[in-house]
Order: sequence, then C-alpha cells, then structure tokens
Amino acid sequence: MFERSDSYEPLASRMRPRLLEDFLGQDHLIGEGRPLREAVLRGDVTSLVFWGPPGSGKTTLARLIANYTDRRFEPFSAVTAGVPQVREIIKQAQVRQEYEGKGTILFCDEIHRFNKAQQDAFLPWVERGVITLIGATTENPSFELNSALLSRMRVFVLEPLSQDHIRIIIQRALRREEERHAESAGRAPAQPGVATADSSAGDRDAVRLTAQALDVLVKYADGDARRALNALEALLDTVWSSTQAFAPVDSEAVEAVLAKRIPVYDKSGESHYNLISALHKAVRGSNVEGALYWLARMITAGEDPLYIARRVVRMASEDIGLADPRALSVALAAKDSYHFLGAPEGELALAQAVIYLATAPKSNRLYQAWSSAVEAANEYPNEPVPLHIRNAPTRLLKQLGYGKGYRYDHEEEMGLAVGQEYLPQILEGAKWYEPTELGFEKTVKQRLDWWDRLRREQGSATEEREE
Repeated sequence: MFERSDSYEPLASRMRPRLLEDFLGQDHLIGEGRPLREAVLRGDVTSLVFWGPPGSGKTTLARLIANYTDRRFEPFSAVTAGVPQVREIIKQAQVRQEYEGKGTILFCDEIHRFNKAQQDAFLPWVERGVITLIGATTENPSFELNSALLSRMRVFVLEPLSQDHIRIIIQRALRREEERHAESAGRAPAQPGVATADSSAGDRDAVRLTAQALDVLVKYADGDARRALNALEALLDTVWSSTQAFAPVDSEAVEAVLAKRIPVYDKSGESHYNLISALHKAVRGSNVEGALYWLARMITAGEDPLYIARRVVRMASEDIGLADPRALSVALAAKDSYHFLGAPEGELALAQAVIYLATAPKSNRLYQAWSSAVEAANEYPNEPVPLHIRNAPTRLLKQLGYGKGYRYDHEEEMGLAVGQEYLPQILEGAKWYEPTELGFEKTVKQRLDWWDRLRREQGSATEEREE
C-alpha cells in the first residue's frame, strides 16, 4: 500500500509506502528479525537519528514508525523553521499526551542545520517522554549533533539503495501512474513496463521503456529513490503531452528529458571529506586507478581544484616524504600549473601529480618524526636552549656564557664536532627519525648510519688521546 495523496503532490511523495513490507532497502535495519523492525512492530520506538544519503528512505521510515506505533506524526524541517516552531509543536504534544493519551513523533528533517545550542531545545522534552524525536541528516551525527542530545538517541545508518531496488521502485511507479492516468481518462489501465520485441505503438496509456532506457533511469538515480521518481515523473509528463502514438521509450528519449546528472556532493559536508579521504588512501595504497577515479569524482562535482592541490602537497610529505623528495616538487608544480592554466588544462597536471605520488615509494617516517618532535615540544615547552648553541651578538651575552664552548663543525675533523649536543639536556639521546630502506630514504639511512659511525670512531679516538 502506498500514500493516497493530493494529485498535485510529486510522484515521490505519492509513492511513499505505508507498510514495512513495501519499503525497499535497508535490510540491515528493518529486515526480518532486525531489532529496529521488531521495535517498530511492537510500537516501542525511542528517539533516534537516521543518517544517510538523500533518497535512502529516512523520511519514509519515520512515517512508517509513526503509523505502526499509533503516534501523531509532526514533520518539521530545520531548514525552514526554528526553535519557536519546535516549542509550539511540543506544547501541542503535551496537551495531546495529557488529554488524549497519545504520543507524538517529532520528525526533524535536516536536524544538522540546527546549531548545537538550538538542539538543546529538544533535550528536556525527549527526557520526559513528551516527544519521540526522530532526526534525519545527511551529515555525520558525531560532528553535527551535540553530545547531550546524541547520548539520548540511537543512530541508524542508511545506505544508498541498490540498482535492483531503484529498478523495482521505477516499475512500481510506472504501474501506479498508468492506473491513475487511465482512471482520469475513463479508460481501463494498460500494462506498462519494460518493452519487448512484441511491444507495439498506439496504446494511449501504456508507457513502455526499453531495457536500455530503464538502465539509464536507474543509473541516473545513483541510489536515490527521490531522484529516480522525479526523473520518471518528468519523463511521463513529456510522453503524455506528446501528440504522437506511444512507442517504446528508448534511452535517447530518456537522456533528452533528463538534465545532466549532478553528482551528490557537498563541498563542506560528509561527501567532501569522504572523497578526499578516499583519494588520500588510494595514493597511500599505490592504487593509480582508485586515485584517478576519486580525483575525477571531486573535479566533476565542482570541488575547488586548489583545495585538492593543497591536499596532494600534504600527501607528498605525509606518505612519501624522503622516500622520494621529488614528490613534493611535483605536487607543488601541479599546484602552480593549475593556478597558471586553470580548467580544464590544469586538471591534467593534478592527475600527473596524483599518478606520480601513487607510484612513488612510500614512507611515513618523516611524518612520524615530526609528530614526535611536536609531542616533545608540547611536553617540554620551556626547556632552555643550551648556552653553547645560543647566539652571542653582544658583549653582555658573551659574558653571560652565550656561545661559550661552541665548536664550529666546518673547522672540525671530517666536518663534525663530536660530542656536541643540540637538544635540551632532558631530551639528549632522543631518536625520532628512523628512515626505511625504500626509495631515496635508503640513501638517507646510509648517510645517517655514516654520521653515527663517524661520531663513534672519532669519539673513541678522542678518548684514546685523552688517556
């Protein structure tokens, strides 16, 4: 069963299921035997958050919960309303609870649009049980909801719908719309669906899609049921407004109706961070194809290429470091190239840098060494600089011992002042940078080993002379 709504409502709204059996997807949440499904069937649902991409069923699932739990459903959007409206809904919920004995589900769509202070308005009423709060968000609740509210709500993660689910939703909607169109014209409904070799033109109600046309719609939806139904509605409006007899709708006809698919991407939201994380990890994992794909996804979605370039520069130091010192130069050159050329020519320079970094030898020892140094600086922020390595530009400073005992390395044997310390006393002997045997870092390791050996040899020779 589906919603019986005003005919002027969008198809996506009219197709909302009223029974759990008709809800597609999210089997990990409401499949047979799952805790959420059992709680809904018992009518025992507490406050919760649905976190998932657009069109994954967050609003529909909230409405289903209200139907099954016999509670008043009060929809609310944090985009278009504010705290005063929340207070009015809660006031009505108090009256309903006291005089009718009926609970209220307050559904807050885009709950992350409320700042964390505004979210406090829900807290006392959730605790008292005046409302059951169901929040829907496309953003990570860990970052967008305040900890006090989040601790009182269960978080359920919804996934994009599969292509099979989207296909079924489109076919269901085709049947429903054919029935509605035929009824409004006073005719018996035809049989819509996927066109076959026997399909013929001339039926004024039947809209048949070729298998390829259906595939285009499914791909266009990108896991978003609302996107699929809006696209189908636009297609049907175009077909039914045509004066020609219906022929099977092919993929070219579908593509002509649909605007260019806009990637689901928010430059400041969850998708933004997920994609740059995927790019970084693909580079770190030396996977060229993965790195290029995530780079292309961000570019085509409209991400600022200079933001990507900055992150690529970071990757060059964090994940490659001295295993290939040229990686940093390549990354900086790519940034400068994009700044000089712009789009689309400059995008190729970013791709070149990403491929170079993905195929370069990897080492995070530079990153680890820097982290250790920062940790030491935070733990010992006030250790004095040893006197012998302080600068002494004035007589007073020299009298105070600044620079006293400093040995100029270039004047020492082999250019090394053996035994001279360069760290505060409490940190003497610290060892933070340990190069690997990969790439150029192998050479760096050989150099460090040579300096260590030279210190030991000269130290031993000095001890023998003193004896």
